[in-house]
Amino acid sequence: MEVTAHRRANAGELIAYAVPPGPIWLDILAAHADSGASFLPVDTRLAEREQRRLIARASPTMLVTPDEEVLFGGVITLDPERAWAVIATSGTGGEPKLAEFPRRAVGAAVAGSLTALDASAFDPWVCCLTPAHVGGLLVLLRGALAGSPVEVRGRFDARWLAYDAPEGAHVSLVPAMLERLVATAADLSRLGVLLIGGARLPSALRDAAARLGARVVTTYGLTESCGGVVYDGIPFDDTAIRVADGGAVELRGPTVMEGYRADPQATAQAFTVDGWLRTGDLGSLDTEGRLLVEGRADDAIRTGGETVWPDEVETALLSHRGVADVAVAGVPDAEWGARVVAWVVPADASDPPGLEELREHCRKDLARFKAPRELRIVEELPRTASGKIRRKELLRNG
Repeated sequence: MEVTAHRRANAGELIAYAVPPGPIWLDILAAHADSGASFLPVDTRLAEREQRRLIARASPTMLVTPDEEVLFGGVITLDPERAWAVIATSGTGGEPKLAEFPRRAVGAAVAGSLTALDASAFDPWVCCLTPAHVGGLLVLLRGALAGSPVEVRGRFDARWLAYDAPEGAHVSLVPAMLERLVATAADLSRLGVLLIGGARLPSALRDAAARLGARVVTTYGLTESCGGVVYDGIPFDDTAIRVADGGAVELRGPTVMEGYRADPQATAQAFTVDGWLRTGDLGSLDTEGRLLVEGRADDAIRTGGETVWPDEVETALLSHRGVADVAVAGVPDAEWGARVVAWVVPADASDPPGLEELREHCRKDLARFKAPRELRIVEELPRTASGKIRRKELLRNG
């Protein structure tokens, strides 16, 4: 693949790259670090129509694909001091937004991670997440900004990571990847730190990884905070957390975005009057200042005066042998306010599990009111390109 636009870009220009993961991304980001030109990674797993909508909202100077470089006219003026990196959100609640970050914010995210891990800039890293995902992009930027050696993989290969990755290499993963890594039963102590983010990490999976020698660190953050800025509940230096009324988690610090590209209304809604980033999550701080996240505020199910978090119900249901995939959400109910509903992809379509069977299974780990009151068998679940469940789409489609 011949990509050349990054070598010609100038500060004030925004280049969108619909380029699959691979070593070329190290060259792209290094060139942007030198030139000061801005960049937008486009997730190539998105459908062509989704990519077109994203690019139209971004209004880049140029679009680069593996096959061509397309120059656009009439672009929105870009301030390189505000938007060196433009990163699309996951879009779980609808169309992705475009978070803008100055270079200093991205640098603070890279430096904060190394400090929190007590890691050296010379430690090796493996990148097996897409550069369109903030977790994957930050691994690549450790190479471009900190000089860390980074090996880029075009796709995730659990056996390669377990047996052939550089000794002591750190890696960012989502829980589903960690599960596949644990399934290799390899000695994971040969790797560095496994940073796990993107979704809640089941305690049983963390324990299984630890038994294989893995050093697991859970990360909390969002695209708008330039990725994970809280490791195992402890925020980075200079990152502050507060829990507002009702348990709303809010962040402030040097890594937080400037705002959303060409969307002042969404930008205003993302911040409090005094400048804290609204994460959309609910949680609490323990006596040592450690953050405990319950889940997304709009995902919480209030049923019969109780609060149920979909993540914990999904974790319990996934441990049933008859469940291949599952999503949980609340559906309006005249008696309970909302009832807990589980959409289940069965492991065997000819013999799906029954509701009472699953409710009884949940009782081992959950209070009875948290178990699903309704079961819907489906062939697949609506997910974003990064694997997150689109709960609103799930509810719309039934």
